[in-house]
Amino acid sequence: MVPKNENESTRLGSALHRRSFLNGSIAAAVTATSLGGATAAQAAGAGAVLKAGAGRAVIDFPSSLLPLDGFTTVHDDLYVRILLLENGSRRVALAVLDLTSISAEAIAAMRTTIAKASGVATADIVVTVTHTFSAPHVQATSSSTAAAQYVQQITKATATAIAAAVKGLRSARVGFGTGTCDVNVNRDVLTADGWWLGTGEAGSSDKSVGVTRLDDLDGNPIAVLINYSVQSSVMMESVMTSGDLPITSDLAGAAVRHVEEQYDGDAVGFFLVGSCGDQSPAFRSKRYTIDKDKKWAQVDAQDAGWLFLTVQGERLGTEAVRVSETIKTSGGGSGSTVRLLTDTVTVDTMAMGHPTGPAKTYDFTPTGTADVPIWILQLGNGAFVGVEPELSTDTALAIKKHSPFPHTAVMSMLEGGSKNMAEAQSYARITYEAMDSSYAQGSAETVAAKIGALLHSLRG
Repeated sequence: MVPKNENESTRLGSALHRRSFLNGSIAAAVTATSLGGATAAQAAGAGAVLKAGAGRAVIDFPSSLLPLDGFTTVHDDLYVRILLLENGSRRVALAVLDLTSISAEAIAAMRTTIAKASGVATADIVVTVTHTFSAPHVQATSSSTAAAQYVQQITKATATAIAAAVKGLRSARVGFGTGTCDVNVNRDVLTADGWWLGTGEAGSSDKSVGVTRLDDLDGNPIAVLINYSVQSSVMMESVMTSGDLPITSDLAGAAVRHVEEQYDGDAVGFFLVGSCGDQSPAFRSKRYTIDKDKKWAQVDAQDAGWLFLTVQGERLGTEAVRVSETIKTSGGGSGSTVRLLTDTVTVDTMAMGHPTGPAKTYDFTPTGTADVPIWILQLGNGAFVGVEPELSTDTALAIKKHSPFPHTAVMSMLEGGSKNMAEAQSYARITYEAMDSSYAQGSAETVAAKIGALLHSLRG
């Protein structure tokens, strides 16, 4: 795919199938919903100067902290990365951590640290994770001394990262591009016992790589943001021949590391995980296999799995850099809107299952309701849409198709994540995503429709 700059029309996922119920629900909501009830943090007028700064810091794991949550060694570092944006009198911060998820307690500590160092209002700080499965879960500090020390290390890294972002804050220009990379695959496969996990080559999969680049006024890159739909699970649960279970930033970290190395460490790379609910890496170390009789099993490549990670991370990172180099940033420091919009939408809920294998029957009866938060960060002609749950491919593709913005990034796992939010077909098939969810059927379609309406209202 030839990359496109921000002045060209976006056709993300145009060759992939979309279900009509998603498209219809979004189109209908656009005409029926406005920003009523939403809160928007917007910088001063169009003449205000865009500024950007970025920082990163390692989350340190001293030997006294290991083993932690089953992990016994560190293969490569986990990072906190923070992007600071300013336009006029208001600042917005985006914090991305190389973690599976993060607790509300740890997020609150991060927000306090970021706000104190940068002057960003806590409500204008967006926190998300890359969703690497090879990182310890962040537990309540009251649960153990190790858990409390872990949160302290995250907070310490946050302080270092935001200090670097504040120090590097300067007038900036922004641009967007899109490429393609085939290192993800739909993970839903039909077995003899029902739908389960594997490599579903025929399933929906968004191969597009959304890239955002922020430069200073001399053309030096400040930050490169990558939006791609995949779980970082190449090394998930893979035990080495030594018996070690290693910590790694996995696919997201490998891709970002490649980007940062290509720019000699001067630019900070960010991985914004997309519709990861039904997308796994094309090659995993510990993986599911399906035989001719549709019987499933698991095998572990162990130490050999690192080659899978290196090659796929390099491939995704290479494409991100290629696209980045085609982007012509614009704005000259002025006229690039920075706006953070937050809202909620009510959906039906159900009892969440804990699937350990495929099933042919399942009770998806709704048992209640819940409010799903939505975040939309507008940066010039780009929109970054985020929710807590892991969205599936067709949901994200429908959101992108109906977005009025030339560049739209759809993100999962904001605020630490909240498991899967599957699309209607998953409930009909009884997939892992449908069973591993507290959201009833129709929730994804409701959320997508709300997002579509908000994007159109934001765009005017």
